[in-house]
Amino acid sequence: MTESFLLSRVLLQFNGKADNPLGEDLSAIAITPDNCLWVASDETRTLECLSPTAPYVYSNHQQFLLKNFIDLFNQEDEIDIEGMDYDSPYLWLIGSHSTKRKKVKGKDLEKDLNKLATIKTEPNRYLLARIPVQDKKLFKSGSHPEQTDKKITSAVLQKTDDGNLLIDALKTDQHLGIFLSSPIPSKENGFDIEGLAVCGDRLFIGLRGPVLRGWAIILEIEVEEREPGILTLKPIGQEGKPYKKHFLDLDGLGVRDLCLSGSDLIILAGPTMTLDGALKIFRLPNVLKRPENSLSAQKEGELELLFNLPFRLGTDHAEGLTLFPCLEQENSLLVVYDSPDEMRKLKSNALFADVFQLKP
Repeated sequence: MTESFLLSRVLLQFNGKADNPLGEDLSAIAITPDNCLWVASDETRTLECLSPTAPYVYSNHQQFLLKNFIDLFNQEDEIDIEGMDYDSPYLWLIGSHSTKRKKVKGKDLEKDLNKLATIKTEPNRYLLARIPVQDKKLFKSGSHPEQTDKKITSAVLQKTDDGNLLIDALKTDQHLGIFLSSPIPSKENGFDIEGLAVCGDRLFIGLRGPVLRGWAIILEIEVEEREPGILTLKPIGQEGKPYKKHFLDLDGLGVRDLCLSGSDLIILAGPTMTLDGALKIFRLPNVLKRPENSLSAQKEGELELLFNLPFRLGTDHAEGLTLFPCLEQENSLLVVYDSPDEMRKLKSNALFADVFQLKP
């Protein structure tokens, strides 16, 4: 199967000013058991909660400032949230962990040349966090919904001078170390996280870049709470490394988002560079049962191309996906877009997301 089958559309209605619509920059999405949609923009330091108000309509927008729940690096920089997932009782989120080069505006030659020579690091991008969520609200701490004698707390992966423990561990990695020691910016095949899927304390982290000779990379880590509010990495890889690496043949594309469907990993893939190009959905079977590093080609039982997403030049850059119940099909896929097409917008701060069929 390579062609998508659009089952339905979902209307997302946000609050906010017309000159700064939140729906223009959606980069991550997750759904909670109460059927609320949690979305994030890569331009803010907030999370947005939308509640179902009619069939396939989500509104009652609530905005949550992340500084009220977790310890950010600073209060100025954007987090560049690029991945989000829910696993009871936590909502998890991750920043891009990338450096960046400013956009050229074409108005002042000297300024533009300086922008192209300058690589910037923003500390908040190195955020990996979990926050308790219940009844459409985020909490800094509380009681576990199923185990009332157990306390749950928001927490972040331990920070370091260079970002966090994951970045420190990867600096000596034989595949990724060079991309961190000479900080190649995101969207230039530099290190760039754009996907997160969570099962308990196991996290799968998708890399938009680098793509190595056509092979995309998904990192797997396992975290534990070292002290209240602080997460550390467990040794799960070869030679006691705190990560595993899964290499995938995604037709030369990088990872744009991830979600789990049972023990399988659903992968949204797209171009690594600043390009308009193919957007594809893959399935990686039995990812929860992979004991070590892996390399998966496109063949039956190993890695499967499910379908291509519709392509529009200059718009509809698919950035986030989550499982979504639709028309009695529990495992349909809801997809949200950065730079949405004008035909997707109902009005300012109201736009449609797509629901695609996901075959068993």
